[in-house]
Amino acid sequence: MFQRSSLAWPIVLASVLVPLIVALLVMWVVDQTQSQRWVLLVIGVIVITVILFGVVAYFYWTIREVRLNIRQANFLDAVTHELKSPIASMKLCLQTLDLRTVTAEQQRELHRFMLEDIQRLDGLIDHMLTIARLGAEPTISQVEIVFLPTVLQRCIDEVRRRYDLDAERITLTCEDCLVPGRERDLEMVFLNLLDNAVKYGGKEPRVIVECKRTPRGRIQTRISDSGSGISFDLRRKIFQRFYRGGSELERTTKGTGLGLHIVKSLVGRMRGKVIVHGRGPLSGATFEVDLPGHIATERGTPPDAGPPPANRVDTTETSSDTMEPDSAPVSPVTPLPG
Repeated sequence: MFQRSSLAWPIVLASVLVPLIVALLVMWVVDQTQSQRWVLLVIGVIVITVILFGVVAYFYWTIREVRLNIRQANFLDAVTHELKSPIASMKLCLQTLDLRTVTAEQQRELHRFMLEDIQRLDGLIDHMLTIARLGAEPTISQVEIVFLPTVLQRCIDEVRRRYDLDAERITLTCEDCLVPGRERDLEMVFLNLLDNAVKYGGKEPRVIVECKRTPRGRIQTRISDSGSGISFDLRRKIFQRFYRGGSELERTTKGTGLGLHIVKSLVGRMRGKVIVHGRGPLSGATFEVDLPGHIATERGTPPDAGPPPANRVDTTETSSDTMEPDSAPVSPVTPLPG
């Protein structure tokens, strides 16, 4: 569907045509000035300038489309891999159960493998649907006042289970923060960030999660990993849809390039922002999520009372994803690496 176009031809043509148009403009100005034909000089300068800007704009958008084409081709390669891998694994488990006599313990192990593969497929589909709904028209929905430490701990436990990590590999330091938003959206944001932190954290990953109230009255959550960090020129690109550095056919880390784009979109929808720093407390990158909110004790909720009850208020969201009724069951969220 998408061909891997090359950037070489647009860049070469732009490098040739733009200098030629500039040279034509200079020659026209010199010739008409010497002839003192001022009306033709003005008209010619305007026309050639418009042509120059048109050519530059055309090549700018062409290069953007070629880059998007490449990212979409990589995305299709990644999705194909993400679909085939769990299907092949489940097929192998089912063939084993059908053709061999296995013990009860082995059956439970094979069933666990198949459940993990199904959750992986469910997570991929869930993220694809989320991407499709991010640009929908605003709708009226119910927003919860969410107790953030509970959400973070639940996400950390899920990532520990998925990668079979010891407890000390991911540490959490969090004040009793309350933030407005949908709990499922917050889980998707922090699961994606934690999953990336572990996935790119090296052979023995370490992750530090810190959550506190800033002097400006915002709730700031920082997730730092022990990886190699992110270079300055990539800190904006990684949030683009489908973006993944390099060729998908040569990549060793799984993912589709949607995870961080979803993170940025969901955080922005909650009137927050996400920033990436090249270095943090550990050797790798630090993702900083800034959201509106407050400390539980500031609004009369004692810190030892646990998560406060959902306090719902009407607000305007920017996605049709918020049209789900509050009583609908919420399925587990599986992050999409990227």
